[in-house]
Amino acid sequence: MADAKIETFPNPKPERDYKVAIRCPEFTSLCPKTGHPDFGEILITYTPHLQCIELKALKFYLTEFRNRGIFYEQVTNQILDDLVAACNPKQMTVTADFSVRGGIATQVKATYEQ
Repeated sequence: MADAKIETFPNPKPERDYKVAIRCPEFTSLCPKTGHPDFGEILITYTPHLQCIELKALKFYLTEFRNRGIFYEQVTNQILDDLVAACNPKQMTVTADFSVRGGIATQVKATYEQ
């Protein structure tokens, strides 16, 4: 999807299972029906295998959704698919918590397990 490449670096402790939590509180995309901006928070939690996600590249990757019309469910699953392809984690969950629009708040959670 994105032009920005998701970069990784070697897991400094591959022999140990540990969790990484990345919070992206300023996520934006566009509603594909109205073209209005959607605002939300993306929370990525994962147990690394051999690679970890590099944060600056992740920021550039997420920014590319800013001008893309995409439904909440699709964007959440797209982020999960792209991150799993980049770092092959033992486990990963992407939670998208979108702000209230028209009196409705939406949260979408997608999980991958090796």
